[in-house]
Amino acid sequence: MPFSIVMPALEMAQETGTLIAWRKKEGESVSKGEPLLEIETDKAIVEVEAPADGILAGIAAREGAVIPVGETIAWIVRPGESPPAKSLAGSARRTENQPVQAAPVAPAAAAERSAAPGPRLSPKARRLARESGLDITQVHGSGPGGAVPATDVLTAKTESVTNVRIPGAVGRLMAERTTQSWTTVPHFFVTREADASGLVEARERLALSVKQKSGVKPTHTDLLVALVARVLKNHPRLNASWMDGKIQLNREINVAVAMAVEDGVVAAVIHNADHHHLDDIAAQRRNLSQRARSGRLHPADISGATFTISNLGMYQVDSFSAIINPPQAAILAIGSITDRVVPVAAQPAIRPMLTLTLSCDHRVVDGARAAAFLKDLVESLREPEKWLR
Repeated sequence: MPFSIVMPALEMAQETGTLIAWRKKEGESVSKGEPLLEIETDKAIVEVEAPADGILAGIAAREGAVIPVGETIAWIVRPGESPPAKSLAGSARRTENQPVQAAPVAPAAAAERSAAPGPRLSPKARRLARESGLDITQVHGSGPGGAVPATDVLTAKTESVTNVRIPGAVGRLMAERTTQSWTTVPHFFVTREADASGLVEARERLALSVKQKSGVKPTHTDLLVALVARVLKNHPRLNASWMDGKIQLNREINVAVAMAVEDGVVAAVIHNADHHHLDDIAAQRRNLSQRARSGRLHPADISGATFTISNLGMYQVDSFSAIINPPQAAILAIGSITDRVVPVAAQPAIRPMLTLTLSCDHRVVDGARAAAFLKDLVESLREPEKWLR
C-alpha cells in the first residue's frame, strides 16, 4: 500500500510550506526515518523524514514550490507498486520564485481576473495584504514577471511599521509574528530578583556527573529549563494556551528555548521537560542549538511548545521583557547573573543576583497566579537539587 508524503502543519496558523530541497530522487530507495526533504516554515527550515520503507515515486512538487498544508507531494511505494494515478496529474505548481505553466482557468474566473488588473499574488500574499490593510499596488514584486510573493508583503508590512528592514525571510516572518502577538495579546509583566547562589553552586556540583552521562557540561539555561518544567507542574495555568476564545490546559509540559540564528530567533522545544533528568535536557538543548544554527531542525523540534524561556544573560543583559509566543500563555525572560550588594540578615553582602521577568497573557493568567509561579521558581533556585530529584 503506497504511503503519501504530505506538506505537514507545524504551527497553528500555517497554511502553506515551501519545499526547499528533496534529499532523494524519483525512483530511489528510502528507509523509514531517513531525511526525505527539507521545507521552510515561518519558524525555520526543517527536515521531514520518510514515514515508511520503499521507493520514492510520484513526486508532484518541485523545489521552491509553495504547497498548501495537507497536500500530497509524493508517495513511497513498494517494488512493483505505482502511485495513485491522480497524484501524477498537475505536478506543475505555482511557486513564489519560479514560473510554471498555468492551469486552465474557468471562463468566470478568467473574466474576474481580467476585470481586476494588478500584480499577481500568491494566496498567502493576498491574505497577508488583506489582513494588514496594505495597498498591494505599492509593493514591488520580486517574483517572475513582477509577481508578489508573501515575503514581499511581509517586508512591506514590516517597513511600514518600523521603517527598519530585517534581513532574511526568517527575520521578516519573526517580525510579523511578534507584531501580531504584541498587538493582539494583552500582555502584562511581573519581575522578581532572585539570589542565584544555589543555581551557581548546583551547576558546579552537578557538572561532572552530567558530563559523564551526557558528554555535555550543563549550562544555567539547562538547569532553568529543568526547574521551570517542575514548577509548572504546580501552576497549570502558566502552562495553558488561549485557543478558540477559551483557556486550554495542556497535558504535557514542553519547554521551548529561544535560540539566536543567523537572521532571527527560533524556539526549539524540549518535550516533556518535567520528566527528563538534567543530563537529558543538557544533551537535547545542545543538539537543538547546533541544528538550529545550521538550519537542520526537524518538525517536532519547533512544534508543541507550552512555555518559552528566553535567556540573554550570556549577552550581559541585566533584564528585559519578552513577547509571548501564541497560543502560549507566558514566556520567561532571564537576565545575567551579576554580583550585587544585597541585605542578608540585616547586613550588606555580595550575592550573585538574577532578574526574572514573566510576560503573561491576561486572558489566561492573572497577577496573583503569575506572582505565585515566580515565588516557587525563586524558591527552586535556592535548592535546585531538591526540585530535581
